[in-house]
Amino acid sequence: MTIRTRVLVCFCCLPLISAAQDRRNLEAAADAMPADKYGFKLTEGQMSFAEWLNHSTERNYADCSALKGEPAPDAAKKVASLKEKAEVSQALKESFAYCAAAIEGVDDQKLLASAPLTYSLLHVVVHNNEIYGNIAGYLRASGIVPPSTAARMNQSGKK
Repeated sequence: MTIRTRVLVCFCCLPLISAAQDRRNLEAAADAMPADKYGFKLTEGQMSFAEWLNHSTERNYADCSALKGEPAPDAAKKVASLKEKAEVSQALKESFAYCAAAIEGVDDQKLLASAPLTYSLLHVVVHNNEIYGNIAGYLRASGIVPPSTAARMNQSGKK
């Protein structure tokens, strides 16, 4: 395997690793936020905590349906109307399961041969990182340590 091929393989694997981390962080954030805070907005004019998660869910379905080469599932059509913690959190988790199946179904060669597929994979990662960055502020304003910070604190032995 040439160095160029190794770099290319690493480039293709990083989004997969990051997508798994995004999933853990967003699902843990959804679980950590109390149900009565799902309508919380940092300031008027911003999306609520639930709306951020719904946005992630909608984009997951859009990007991962492109990876699968199929229309977005019917579940994607009702996401915007979800408001309660249980339904918002469940929809988010289902969208990540859908994405996991989509990512398993593509290989590096297929991804690199199609700019739209490459974009869809990278967008899943980048977009969910952006959403997590936004909702971390919502968690902190609610007195909750974001899951990624809590994990690092536990790994280093800090309290």
